[in-house]
Amino acid sequence: MKVRTRVAPSPTGDPHVGTAYVALVNYCFAKRHGGEFILRIEDTDRARSTAESEAAILDSLRWCGLHWDEGPDVGGPHGPYRQSERSAIYREYAARLLASGDAFRCFCTPERLDAMRVAQRAAGQLTRYDGLCRTYDAAEVARREAAGEPSVVRLRVPDDGTCIVEDGRRGPIEFEWSSVDMQVLLKSDGLPTYHLANVVDDHLMEITHVFRGEEWVSSAPKHMLLYRYFGWTAPKLTHLPLLRNPDKSKLSKRKNPTGILFYRSLGYAPEALLNFLGLLANPAHEGVEELMDLAHLVERFDPAQIPLGGPVFDVGKLDWLNGRFLRERLDDAQFVERVRAWGASPERMRKIAALARPRVERLSDLGPLLAFLFAGRLAIAADQLRGGKLEDRQVRQALQYALWELDRLDEWRVSGIEATFVGIAQRLGVKFRDVARPFYVAITGSPTSIPLYDAIELLGRDVVRERLRVALGLLGVPSKRELDAWFEEWKGVS
Repeated sequence: MKVRTRVAPSPTGDPHVGTAYVALVNYCFAKRHGGEFILRIEDTDRARSTAESEAAILDSLRWCGLHWDEGPDVGGPHGPYRQSERSAIYREYAARLLASGDAFRCFCTPERLDAMRVAQRAAGQLTRYDGLCRTYDAAEVARREAAGEPSVVRLRVPDDGTCIVEDGRRGPIEFEWSSVDMQVLLKSDGLPTYHLANVVDDHLMEITHVFRGEEWVSSAPKHMLLYRYFGWTAPKLTHLPLLRNPDKSKLSKRKNPTGILFYRSLGYAPEALLNFLGLLANPAHEGVEELMDLAHLVERFDPAQIPLGGPVFDVGKLDWLNGRFLRERLDDAQFVERVRAWGASPERMRKIAALARPRVERLSDLGPLLAFLFAGRLAIAADQLRGGKLEDRQVRQALQYALWELDRLDEWRVSGIEATFVGIAQRLGVKFRDVARPFYVAITGSPTSIPLYDAIELLGRDVVRERLRVALGLLGVPSKRELDAWFEEWKGVS
């Protein structure tokens, strides 16, 4: 049996270092056993999935040095590799489950489901579907369908007994069937949910081993049940511990930079980032050389050595590895080429020149004017963010609004960025020139610079998010009460 693994990112946001971590583990296991590594795009969330996000994911994983044997961009014998292009396949398998009685049509309205969950919480019960539509006979189902009532397809779950999930690192994990929800498999629009698509795709693509984040442990019983209903052999599952911040909290962009593109923007070498992620999956023992290339990571990969405690994403360790790579693995010519590729590509320099030329009298003016475009964290103080007509609360609220608004932009372009910032001033009921100063300082380190929107576009979403987050921290991280109140105000005018 040929080993086949996969990574299946959802194109609903910026590429996350956690995606590269999971991809690397799957890649190393497959290549360690002479197998194949597949990339599949799980875009069943049609409202949030974007082509821009998909392109960014593929680009960032390739930048890391990972390459797949099959995928949406390289093809293969098991395509299509986008779930949005496989809808007819999922409907066929949902129909099989309905015919065998292993799934049922649910006609419950959102209002009924909401009321059901409220009642269950009030009674201190587990919130799960109560099985009402499971009791309908064929005649009742046919009557409702004929009347045009919308429905979803739900998984039929046993009322009692247990499910044993064999985890490759944790061993057997036991679940009571009474705690497992009757999962929606096919939505009313005919599109699948993750659970049905995941199982069908892994089977048809002949996936033998799945390494995925531990947040999917609770979904494993539903997936095992689907494999049983279809009569298929399930791939071997291993759930990876989530990456953690130094304070042991889940790695999140609200606390630390998590985007692959952030680390590329700051000039990290992809080899060093991949090396760092490989050490999180398989820590080096005392006395073992830690600076490794991808081939070495593959050679030494051992699933039994994956730490069960959440590995800490220690940026200091990443910096150390990156510094060693730049000093020890590159000669002067290679170093110069890396610098050019990172921050001085002809296209980027043309954009920068067009913005800087009208604002300089000597070429030596370029240094202080443009330093922020090549910097990591800016050396700014809270007082620099003040000094205008806005109170601290208004500046903090403006920064938080910007974090939310910029995350919603589908395209990172000057026009959309400008509309975002003008809209923030309008929401706060202030003039834009009053709100512009703290944004200039947060983004460029100075109250005056090249045009703000162009600077933001050049820096990229990940770097801008981190600079806004740092500025907000300087003035005071919002309390949960403040965030909740601001979020309600923000939603009210979104």
